[in-house]
Amino acid sequence: GLLFFNTLFDENAACHIALGQCYSKCFVDGASLTQDEIAARGGNKSFIHIDWMIGSDKVDIDGVGKDGGRVPVMRRGEWA
Repeated sequence: GLLFFNTLFDENAACHIALGQCYSKCFVDGASLTQDEIAARGGNKSFIHIDWMIGSDKVDIDGVGKDGGRVPVMRRGEWA
């Protein structure tokens, strides 16, 4: 139930889901990629980018590695 009233802190203190355009700078050499290259890597182009922050004591999140193994990221709404 804690809000920092700062987007950077709030979106990283909860489960963060985004809908819309990807951030190409998140790809290796993203600043130099064409739109076709970004699309080939799974990125998209859109006029919007909307973020949702979800948090409660019922949120459990796992990261999934390349080998398919799972790593706890959040448990009961807290960082694992």
